[in-house]
Amino acid sequence: MKVIKFLQLTLENIKSHRDLTVNFGEETQITGDNGKGKSTIPQSIPFALYNMDAFGSKLDPTPINYDADITKASLLLEVDGKQLLLSRSLKKGKSQCYVNEVPTSATKFSELVSDLFDKDLFLSLYNPNYFFTLHWEKQRAMLLQYISAPLKKEVLKHVAEEQAKHLEPLLKKHSIEDLKELHKDKKKTLDKKYIAAQSKTKTLQEQLEHHAPTVPLESLNAELKPLLKQRKELDEIHDSASSVNGRINVLNNQINNLNKERDSMKDDWAVLKNEQPEGNCRVCKQPLQDEALEAARDDIKQRTDNFKSAFNDVIAQRTKLQEELKTLEYIDVSEQRAKLSDLQSQIEPIEKEIAKHEEYEYYLKQVEQAKTEEKECLESLNESIFILDSIKDYKAKEAELQGEKVQALFTTLSVRLFKQNKGDGEIKPDFEIEMDGKPYSKLSLSETIRAGLELSDVLSEQSELITPVFIDNAESITRFKEPIGQLITCRVVAGQELNVKAVGE
Repeated sequence: MKVIKFLQLTLENIKSHRDLTVNFGEETQITGDNGKGKSTIPQSIPFALYNMDAFGSKLDPTPINYDADITKASLLLEVDGKQLLLSRSLKKGKSQCYVNEVPTSATKFSELVSDLFDKDLFLSLYNPNYFFTLHWEKQRAMLLQYISAPLKKEVLKHVAEEQAKHLEPLLKKHSIEDLKELHKDKKKTLDKKYIAAQSKTKTLQEQLEHHAPTVPLESLNAELKPLLKQRKELDEIHDSASSVNGRINVLNNQINNLNKERDSMKDDWAVLKNEQPEGNCRVCKQPLQDEALEAARDDIKQRTDNFKSAFNDVIAQRTKLQEELKTLEYIDVSEQRAKLSDLQSQIEPIEKEIAKHEEYEYYLKQVEQAKTEEKECLESLNESIFILDSIKDYKAKEAELQGEKVQALFTTLSVRLFKQNKGDGEIKPDFEIEMDGKPYSKLSLSETIRAGLELSDVLSEQSELITPVFIDNAESITRFKEPIGQLITCRVVAGQELNVKAVGE
């Protein structure tokens, strides 16, 4: 516990005080009529430390009704038994700081004071009304910095068992706020996905109903079976006829080609059979000798024999094809085609009806798959909703437990740390201090002093810092709990000059 004591305050040309020295005791009573400079004494202390008044506002300490070259306030402190003299002066508008009467830069001076105590904490302890001039977020932060939040396992014990079961493993990976943002985003995505899944299921269901067959599949198959059998038989007949007729056409084409080849060979034969050996070589045009002439005759004979052989092969091939053609008879399939056409006209509507059953089965599978996807999406969505609701309950219970810890520090004051949004029920940070059901802003002067003193005691105990406490307008409060540290009171006494009395020095 750090203890700060005021030993002596020296004022030089501050407001109405030309030269004033105040020695402090455990209680320092400052009395006098209005306008006698009572409040200037305690207001000069934060001026010396921070160049401001006890409410954190800019302070002009210069004399009111006379001129002076210098304005100066010096505060002799005792910090954990060690004395320290801190001073601040103004000369022609220029500020100068001193530590143990040694001129010091404003920066070093501020650092030294900050090392002693936090400014907002000191002013909240010194002036019980200062705390309430701060923004509620600052007030809340000041109070909670000394009070640890409930542990996760402690909060989980107070939520529903199923909620704790889901949250516990998740909170090992994420903070409660990160988990909340994660599932808010997931729920947003799943909301859209679920709507799309519902729409898909509805569309497929409508298509399924549209493609619903009217004739039972068993009846269609029973009706189609004999027709397919007849078509198969006719197809076999048609295929057989087509094979025969095709062969006839092939044979006729081949015979015609052989006839053409034969006729062409007859023309070639007329030339060949009348050919005689010439007196000159057909190649070099030299006159043929006896042996050469004989060779020419042999060549003609050889070519004649080869030609006859080739001609006979053509005749033989044609004869063979003609013999095969005589064994085949052209089949008229026009009747079969007509029957097949009639059968197909009966089969097609039946097959279309059967196709409806196949389409129906397809859409039925699509609908089932869509329903499965919709169900899975809904389960994921419900899980995120459940987790978000669990987080909301967790935070509400956390707020309740933290509120209980804070509330346990006070005796007459009530502290609100959270509020619940009307729209979504979310627990949001908030801060308000009440006394007897009334917010601080509605309290009377004496009530604000008592509230400030109680809060000052709590902050002092939690921060382990004891400072003097200053009560202005002390005449307005008849009873209050004595602070832990020194007490400085200012009280109006009609018709009395300024009087400073130190008790328990």
